[in-house]
Amino acid sequence: MTEFNPDYTKPQYLLSTCPMYKESPLIHIQTISELDVFIKDESHRMGLGSFKALGGIYAVATLLAQGWLAVTGKSLTLEQYSSIEFKEFSSSTTFICASAGNHGLAVASGAKIFGAKAKIHLSEQVPEEFEKRLIEKLAVVVRSGRTYEESVDAAIKEANTGNGVLLADGSWQGYTSPPSLVMEGYTVIANELREQFTKIKKWPTHVFIQAGVGGLAASMAYMIREYWQQQPEIIIVESELAPCLQTSHQNGILTSVQGEVSIMGRLDCKAPSLVAFNALEKADVDYLTISDKESIDATRILQKNNISTTPSGAAGLAGLLKMVKEEKLKAFVSKNNFQPLIIVTENKL
Repeated sequence: MTEFNPDYTKPQYLLSTCPMYKESPLIHIQTISELDVFIKDESHRMGLGSFKALGGIYAVATLLAQGWLAVTGKSLTLEQYSSIEFKEFSSSTTFICASAGNHGLAVASGAKIFGAKAKIHLSEQVPEEFEKRLIEKLAVVVRSGRTYEESVDAAIKEANTGNGVLLADGSWQGYTSPPSLVMEGYTVIANELREQFTKIKKWPTHVFIQAGVGGLAASMAYMIREYWQQQPEIIIVESELAPCLQTSHQNGILTSVQGEVSIMGRLDCKAPSLVAFNALEKADVDYLTISDKESIDATRILQKNNISTTPSGAAGLAGLLKMVKEEKLKAFVSKNNFQPLIIVTENKL
């Protein structure tokens, strides 16, 4: 199946029982001519410093539970997730993935929590700090290739030998189920936001969501269109060096792109996710690309507001700033009917 049809209650229920889980904050800052900007701050999510924690941990838990059901014929209870018996069962499973950093940390954390193993392929571009953090999570780390795409190929090749279960956050024809679980985990963010906006009785007019392969962007767009009581414009922000989703939209078909390496490492993905692309095509979204310089400028603004993040994490703000600078939002601003929302997706290492 290449369609994204999540049940947001499942990750919300499972993750809410985890001691590390708590709702990430919705804050606001005044910037760009004193306009208010809502910020969903994912930079401390579940102790891992990234929204990716929601997807990787949930997917690991769900895949292990599916394996348990297949072997025992019984569904796993919440209490059993932390049992010695389940961890012994999980110990024979190794999750394999490629990562630009944060997805690997989420998968490794999930594996450690539930007693499984993890093997993470990193390209040469991934900072050494991520490798150290992965090793602390007991993951086996392999440097594979110069680019993220080459590390993905290496992870697929290894999984195909039967050495483990591939848990990618990107999807392609013939491989959609595990990445859909990762995306289902991300629905927690949009559901938290729905509850937060309902409580304060104020909703955003525009939502800026950064995208690499598109998992977060598609998950957010799906949830907004399906469940939010007031509908904003949704702008997907990509690196100008990796506009794989925008290019796919323009071509009407999944399309990979070529380009130099971007400083936005977590967004520097040249091949889009099939499930994410299909979901975005149904969600009435617009696309915008930003430069490395624009992303760095955005990090500095956030830093002045005591939010420490990376160019990838600040990409949503960079997209907002670019549209304001180019006066593409002038009609909304002049009518005092402009309330943007951005997501700070990760902490600065």
